[in-house]
Amino acid sequence: MKKSVLRKYAQLLAQVGINVQPGQEVFIMADLDQPEFVAMVVEECYRRKAKKVVVDWDYQPLQKLHYRHRSLTTLGKVENYELARWQHYVDVLPCRLYIISEDPDGLRGINQTKMAKAQQKRFPIIKPMRDAMENKYQWCIAAVPGKAWAKKLFPELRASQAMEKLWQYILDAARVTDDPIAAWEEHNREVHERCDYLNSLGIKELHYTSSTGTDFTVGMMDRGRFSGASEKSLKGITFNPNIPSEECFISPKKGEAEGIVYATMPLSYQGQLIDKFWIRFHEGKAVEWDAEVNRDLLTKLITMDEGSCYLGECALVPYDSPIRNAELLFYNTLFDENAACHLALGNGYADTIQGFEELTLDECHAMGLNESMVHEDFMIGSADMNIDAVCRDGKTVPIFRNGNWAF
Repeated sequence: MKKSVLRKYAQLLAQVGINVQPGQEVFIMADLDQPEFVAMVVEECYRRKAKKVVVDWDYQPLQKLHYRHRSLTTLGKVENYELARWQHYVDVLPCRLYIISEDPDGLRGINQTKMAKAQQKRFPIIKPMRDAMENKYQWCIAAVPGKAWAKKLFPELRASQAMEKLWQYILDAARVTDDPIAAWEEHNREVHERCDYLNSLGIKELHYTSSTGTDFTVGMMDRGRFSGASEKSLKGITFNPNIPSEECFISPKKGEAEGIVYATMPLSYQGQLIDKFWIRFHEGKAVEWDAEVNRDLLTKLITMDEGSCYLGECALVPYDSPIRNAELLFYNTLFDENAACHLALGNGYADTIQGFEELTLDECHAMGLNESMVHEDFMIGSADMNIDAVCRDGKTVPIFRNGNWAF
């Protein structure tokens, strides 16, 4: 891929993604696949006068070794130096950029129970610091090609060809055009206008149906609002948390979901794939489920904590979206969630409550916002999905017909 094109992508992530402000610190998490591109991003952050940029590298084979050889006690402990770093995040509120490229099957064979128990031990210790940072800083998730990921998508190609082809798909989805900054300004405007219309309806609940077997109703919080594309931190700084992003999303009301949903794409979770699965909800809670591939991992996800069996997000994405029209299954949630309507198990987003700026997290939870250590999207959209909004004034308004917007 031409360096001039990659430079535009790096600029996009620094300016539109995390929108680095002069004097801010930046922490980047990246896999080992594209160090030259990560260096470009670091340079672009410094060009925007970042105070300092820190890169933390990740590598799936090391994760597997750690979970194989460390005891559960060791894995579940949050060391003092880790706590000191989390406190630094709270004090400084740095930008956080996640540049992902992991192998969708990279953690196959890992001890799922051990991983889940270790995460459950660590979460209560880290949670107060995460809560203290909530909605106050800029963050963004974006992607670059990894060799194993590219070969999974294009097994017939040589590794170098597969990487180049995946680069092109990623850049197209991220709107890296002649002027990606302008392209994202226009895209953000269009998504915000659609969210404004949805919010004007006063939606009480959404009803989903499709030929896959999905027949599902989910309730909304009284002050719930749809969001999408760019957001604004409590510090007043605009950023784009996902590049790419095609969704209008909202956090539903905990305890109000009835019916069954069928996944229409595999779910990549913790470096493994869950596929051909369904979940039945009653009184908001997942009460029954099955999967042809990795049912045990799906069970681990749904039972991670008290909130992981409830929903934290409902996202509307038209079947006629740029990523869906690419006709490629990415085996990566960042992309696949932007190709279809989806739901998320677990934690909800406080900033989808009108006036959340004046509320505590406890007050948001009392309104019906779900709380969990996980937030995992799974795709349910299809070419014939219909969605109706039952509004608080008694009207029923079509939102989706045959997989696409009905307005």
